[in-house]
Amino acid sequence: MYKVIKFFTDLQDTNFPYEVGDTFPREGLKVSEDRLAELSGCDNRQGQPLIEKVAEEPKKPAKKATKKAAE
Repeated sequence: MYKVIKFFTDLQDTNFPYEVGDTFPREGLKVSEDRLAELSGCDNRQGQPLIEKVAEEPKKPAKKATKKAAE
């Protein structure tokens, strides 16, 4: 998973705007490893990293519901 660290519009996705803090890519969009490298490096039109990889948090097991004793 990647997060946006600098605002940009994705020229390969009908100029879809990404705000700082957004997840990249947006839900339902698949991008190549080359595209991820381009946006996370300096080889893009802004000449600076626009996204950064973030560690995905492991899913926590759901807590079991507790029942209160009927009074």
